Amino acid sequence: MLQSPKLAIMQSLDAMDKVQMEEVLIYIKSVLHQPAKTDNYQDFKREAMKEIRKALRSEKKQRAMA
Repeated sequence: MLQSPKLAIMQSLDAMDKVQMEEVLIYIKSVLHQPAKTDNYQDFKREAMKEIRKALRSEKKQRAMA
């Protein structure tokens, strides 16, 4: 059964250690405080979700290698 994106993100966050959580928090803060590259909220949201997916995939690959 396919998981919802929200559930997948929550499970990924639950599996992180404190250092990884801090890195995610720093990244989110940096995204929020960047000057707007686009005038469109939907474009901003799409780009943010793309970056989050990329980070989660790289984390999953690192765990598989460990």
